[in-house]
Amino acid sequence: MVISGPLLRRLLSFGIAGVIGFGVDAGLLYLLAPHVGWYAGRVLSFWGAATATWLINRRFTFADGARRLPLWHEYLRYLAAMLGGALVNYAAYVAVLHALQGPAAPLLGVAAGSIAGMGVNYLSARYLVFKR
Repeated sequence: MVISGPLLRRLLSFGIAGVIGFGVDAGLLYLLAPHVGWYAGRVLSFWGAATATWLINRRFTFADGARRLPLWHEYLRYLAAMLGGALVNYAAYVAVLHALQGPAAPLLGVAAGSIAGMGVNYLSARYLVFKR
């Protein structure tokens, strides 16, 4: 199967948003963890990353999506749609933390979680939030 045209552009843009979201997620996690721990910190860092990816995806990835909702409704809808991917993401993160030790384990957990939840998040964003 060859992916081309608008779908390829959308997938690449979603991937770039995901890389930026990964940076926000990991950065916030390492800032928050000393204060709230690695597990609660990850919940908060995911929220920050979801907010960043919403901003990027609404502006670039799904710019052609219908915008009939007020901005805050769209944001809350996006967060709700990301919950499925968030659960997959968090489960992978926790599994890595239990399997590995050391200062890089949380970063590897964020990476594993991001990859694990990416497909669910793309489909949720495309068909539940930014549908045409």
